[in-house]
Amino acid sequence: MTATFYKYQGTGNDFVVFDNRNESFPKTNQALIARLCDRKFGVGADGLLLLENDAETDFRMVYYNADGWEGSMCGNGGRCIVAFAKFLNIFEDETSFMAIDGLHEASIMGDTVRLKMQDVSEIKTKPNALFMDTGSPHHIQLVENLKELDVPKEGAKLRYGLYGEKGSNINFVQPDENGSFGIRTYERGVENETLSCGTGVTAVALAMHHLGKVKENTVAVKALGGNLMVRFENMDKGYENIYLEGEAKQVFKGEIAW
Repeated sequence: MTATFYKYQGTGNDFVVFDNRNESFPKTNQALIARLCDRKFGVGADGLLLLENDAETDFRMVYYNADGWEGSMCGNGGRCIVAFAKFLNIFEDETSFMAIDGLHEASIMGDTVRLKMQDVSEIKTKPNALFMDTGSPHHIQLVENLKELDVPKEGAKLRYGLYGEKGSNINFVQPDENGSFGIRTYERGVENETLSCGTGVTAVALAMHHLGKVKENTVAVKALGGNLMVRFENMDKGYENIYLEGEAKQVFKGEIAW
């Protein structure tokens, strides 16, 4: 079989994307999904996205990690699939879609996608870190040597040592002089550092506000692949009306056989 795919990236977090409204993609073939994401033997990506029909919203997003297994919510993947749905003329400027963690709303203007994330009602304190779920689990740790840090090594150590086989994404954060925050993320499922992680950026923004490192309800976060903005409102025990905003672009279109 030969299928058409699209490559999208959101601040360097890249995805192989398929229009699966005809349900032709072999979703149970974990080895195929992993091969498509492989940078030597496939297209190459941090994950794979399927756009599918949904009875109640404009579309459904199904996300797979680069290891071939279905993953939890991916913020940059969500922004990229919104850009893809716009490309397919599924909506005009605003949309709603279903993902593994529930309903999401989004809007798009040019290459900028603004995605509403799920509310966060619980933030846990760990030794020298915070932990929360922003659609995916995230460990957030302040460091002083972000640029020099061996993220694959230190991230894997925490991912397995502190959180076991199920694991967590690991985010290392350092404030910069202009009030924004630098971030580097080790992603489970990719099992390596990625250039950007949307749910991680969201978690970092909320964590920095929770710790009092920033007073405003708009936080700029600098990932290796680009800049993202997180906006939110306070709840008694967490945050609501959380929006992740940044670029999402189509890189190319191709065909692949399997």
